[in-house]
Amino acid sequence: MDQKPSVGRVVHYQSFGTPKGEYQSQARAAIITETGAFDDPLIVGLCILNPTGQFFNREVEFADPPKPGCWSWPPRV
Repeated sequence: MDQKPSVGRVVHYQSFGTPKGEYQSQARAAIITETGAFDDPLIVGLCILNPTGQFFNREVEFADPPKPGCWSWPPRV
């Protein structure tokens, strides 16, 4: 990987969605709030930005391709 996570970087967080499918899993904007506090350098703390508010999540793993509950780099467009 040529990019390294650092505090303040904008990434995507893949939401879980709901068990019955009322809401699908989808990418949400997130800001890295914490790095280096975990064994794996790709595990970070995030502030996840949702349309209805924000929440904080520590120890979020990286996944490429994206998977629910993990962060990834936004695709280049």
